[in-house]
Amino acid sequence: MIAFCIAAGMLLRKAKLIHAEAHKGINTWILYFALPAVSFKYIPKIVWSSAMLFPIFSAILVWAGSWLFMEWYCRRQSYKQRSRSSLELAAGYSNTSFIGFPLIMAYFGEAQLPIAIICDQTTFILLSTMGIINALKANLHEGQSINAKFMLWKLITFPPLIGCLLALTLSQFVDFSMAEPFFDKLVATVGPLALFSIGLQLKFDGWRQQAAQISTAMIYKLVLAPLLVLLFALILGVKGPVARISIFEAAMPTLVTSGIIAEQYHLNTKLVNLVIGFSIAAGLITTALWDLVIQFVIV
Repeated sequence: MIAFCIAAGMLLRKAKLIHAEAHKGINTWILYFALPAVSFKYIPKIVWSSAMLFPIFSAILVWAGSWLFMEWYCRRQSYKQRSRSSLELAAGYSNTSFIGFPLIMAYFGEAQLPIAIICDQTTFILLSTMGIINALKANLHEGQSINAKFMLWKLITFPPLIGCLLALTLSQFVDFSMAEPFFDKLVATVGPLALFSIGLQLKFDGWRQQAAQISTAMIYKLVLAPLLVLLFALILGVKGPVARISIFEAAMPTLVTSGIIAEQYHLNTKLVNLVIGFSIAAGLITTALWDLVIQFVIV
């Protein structure tokens, strides 16, 4: 289905059977309706405990590691802020739900899904906050700094973050189980439509010129990020399913919503979408290898 959705978008664009700006309407649906529904579907199911701190910190570690790694890499390459922001967006956020959830169930069983949900929602909050701040930095002129009021306005008006905060708050007082079938239908549109949107924008011509950036982002996302979480688990002595699922989720390919943020904030959308496409293909292999490593190292 992943390949079909991306290919369908590419074919329709090449055949000029769909408007050149159609992806913007699709992205609006995802941002304003489908992604907020993700929070309302999963957050009420989270059973909070001290053990769940590790999945939260692991997602933060993946993001922080991406920021440090890409800042170092981009300074060496003398890249401008737009490239830095694009690479950080492409490497710092794991596809913990659309690809992560099915693979978690396939490798570890459905019983481990609550841990994956913690990873997913933490990643989601990071994307809705640090991801937006990162994208805003790329739109600054030389010598400018981010206006605090403008940044805060962008954050509090970002629909997925609003949905996340509402779900966190209201789930303490309201039972959303009756509305779950409705949320299921909205959530089901995220993956196919996001990938279709990527397909509408994805152009492989000229990818060789960006091969170094693509491979660097993928090396971090598919190799270094899960390695960081693995080392984190070993240092803290975290074992069992919490460590395994956290490492495995860190090994997921790039989050498809990163491409939507890149398009919304005029970053290098082509680069981000190429990383998404290539990392999904490669990630199906690397996650299998990480499963072997996890079985060998984590008790």
